[in-house]
This record gives sequence, C-alpha cells and structure tokens, in this order.
Amino acid sequence: MQLSKTGKRTISAIAAVFAAMMLLLALPVSATADEVGAEFENQIIGNVRVAGEPVEGAKVSVTGNGYSVSTVSDEEGKWSVGVPVVGVYEVAIDRTTIPEEAPIEEFGPLTRQVEFDLTSTVIANYYFGEAEREEVGILAQFLTRLVYGINFGLMLALASVGLSLVFGTTKLSNFAHAEMVTFGAVIALFLSSLNINPFLAILLAVLASGAGGLAQDVVIWRPLRRKGLGIVQLMIVSIGLALTLRYIFQFFIGGSTSQLPSLGGETFNFFGTLTLSTTDIASMAISIAVLISFALWLTMTKTGKATRAISDNVDLAAASGIDVDRVVRYVWVAASALAGLGGILWAYFRPGIKWDMGEKILLLIFAAVVLGGLGTAFGALIGALIVGIMVETSTLILAPDIKYVGALIVLIGVLLVKPTGLLGSKERIG
Repeated sequence: MQLSKTGKRTISAIAAVFAAMMLLLALPVSATADEVGAEFENQIIGNVRVAGEPVEGAKVSVTGNGYSVSTVSDEEGKWSVGVPVVGVYEVAIDRTTIPEEAPIEEFGPLTRQVEFDLTSTVIANYYFGEAEREEVGILAQFLTRLVYGINFGLMLALASVGLSLVFGTTKLSNFAHAEMVTFGAVIALFLSSLNINPFLAILLAVLASGAGGLAQDVVIWRPLRRKGLGIVQLMIVSIGLALTLRYIFQFFIGGSTSQLPSLGGETFNFFGTLTLSTTDIASMAISIAVLISFALWLTMTKTGKATRAISDNVDLAAASGIDVDRVVRYVWVAASALAGLGGILWAYFRPGIKWDMGEKILLLIFAAVVLGGLGTAFGALIGALIVGIMVETSTLILAPDIKYVGALIVLIGVLLVKPTGLLGSKERIG
C-alpha cells in the first residue's frame, strides 16, 4: 500500500518531533538532588537527632571497600551517601558537629558498621537523648496507610486506564507502556532544568507524552497492524521497544536518582502519623479531576463511545461505520498522555526520577488492568485503587521490601473466583 505525500509528510514530521525530544534528553539536566555519590544506586541514609530535634550540619563519614566520602545533614537532620558496591561500610559522625549538650555516651558509639542485605539501601540513624514519643494506635496507622494507598492508586490508575484502553482497542499487551511513565517524568525534569515554571513544565511534559504516543502509532503500530502481524509478534515488538527506551533513558540521564523541583506549599498533619503536603493533596486532586474528565469523554462524546464500541467488538464497530484506525490513534495519544502524567505525579510521591522507574511498577499496572477486567477502563480504575491500597496497607504486617506481594495475592484470589476480572465480561463472538 502506497502512502500519499501528505501521509509521508505527516509521518516524517512526527518522527522528527519524537527524535528531537530524544535529543533534548542528551542535553545536560541539572538535578536538584544534592546527595553525595548520587550517581551510585546503592545508598546509605540516616537521620541525626538530639532529643527528637533534627541536627543540621552534622558531619558523617563513610569508608569501606576502597571508598571514602563524607557529607553533612540537612535542615531536617537527614543525610545520604551513595556507594559504588554493596558490602560492609564504617559510618562515623563527627562529635564536634553535634550540640555539646547531647548525652552521646548514653546512646551508643559514634562509629558503627553497616552491611547491605537484600536491598540497595541501608539505614544508619543517630538519635541522642530521649524524645517525646506519641503512641499511634493500629486504627490510626491503618487510616494513614489507606490514604497513602488511595493516593498511590490514583496515580497507578492514570497509567492503568490507558493500558486497558490500548488492549481493548488493539488486543495488544503493551509492555512499553511503562516507559511512557518514565518519559513523562524525564521530560518534566528536562523542562524544569530550563527554569521553566514547574506547572508549565508538567503541562508541556504531558503534551510531549501524548505526542510520543502519536509517534509510536504512526511509525510503529499502525504499519505493523496493516501488515497483519499477530498479537504475539506485536507483543514481542513492544518488549523490544520497552528495553530500547529504557536504556536510552539510562544513557541520557544516568543511573542516579534525580528530583523534580519542589512545588512549594505547606505540610499538614491531620491525625496520628498522617501527614500530607500541598503537593500530595494537589496530586490527588489532579488525578481525580483527570480521571473524571476522561470518564466523561468515554461516556459522553462520540469518539469516547466509539472507543468503547471498538473495545467491545472491533469487527462490529467497523461494520457500523466507525473509523477504527482514527479512534485507535486517539487512544494511543490519550493513553501515553495519562501515563506521562502518572509518571510525573509518581516522581513526587516516590520521590525521584530514575531511568527504570516505569519498569518498577509495570507489574502493578498489569495487575490493576487484569484485576479490573481486560479492556475495561472503569475496571482498570477500580483495580488500580485496590492494588494501591493493598500495597500501602500491607506494610502494617509485611516488610516494605515485599509490600507488592499483598496486591498480587489479592489479584490471584479474585481471578480464581472471577477469571474475567471485576468488571470484565466473557468475549463475544460475531
């Protein structure tokens, strides 16, 4: 099939825009993270407090495995040091940088050894003097984790809804969808480094993510669909695309964790240990507003109804006069834009941006889609909320390093009872 001149120009223009965005990533990005050794994935972190109050400017030294470095605590008493390899390290705090009244002799040595275990982070805290302790009941802890879970679930829903729609309209399990989560966060980081207003940078990053989805469909997915490639072949292509994009991100931004600029605002303590910043509250509000707007688009607009019709039965939709290719293209744009927004909000929630941040939650995104019902946007929303809540509340009984297990157990349990998912239905033929 021969493309018209207009089609060729469109493809060339979109491909050029996508290539330009990739080249932009090659420019120096000024990360706001100022951790010593931030280029290393393995981190030793800690706090310095006297009688419960943070100590700013406390000097901490880390030595071991042929590596030596020092840093100072910030205004919150926190410090972090990156180390090149896992192993045993000696952590020492300089007594002269601690307030004289601190009863150091009563609270352990100033030098201690730490060792990496199964995680890439080790904690070495220095607490001197008795602080006032407030007992927090199990109910308050549960409500705190519940709110955090809803926040995480809403961000997860932004990516899950798009992935579910892509599957519903194309039957493709797109493993590269997680890379659009990373793409949105990376573009926001780059734009912020140009001293662009953070809110404008977020908006432009979401638009760039949508453009990236359009470029994918024009350059890759639509031509492959027209060549009649099967679902398995398309899925393999998506895996290859995911790996390619992932290592492109690593090549340009490195392996360290970078931070988006603070959006400012205050921090509010509601009850017990539930503390939310203005950014947390805004993130939840934005997620809810975007998801409601997307639901209205699906249910009230002609294109949204066509999207649902294609998800239900693509052959019947085509026979009814719906332009399937046009609607699928809209879906790719919307799905990528939602994933990019989810990545930006998650970068503030984690916090931080890494080259493989999308891949870290890919399993949870698929779990939300399968739990809610393959191809159903509203099912993906419900599934994402359940997964987010289970991930956060499970830390009350599980170690944080294995908190994702709880969500997967719920997924397996639901599928054993209802194999099509919560809102899924059996596939119809004809």
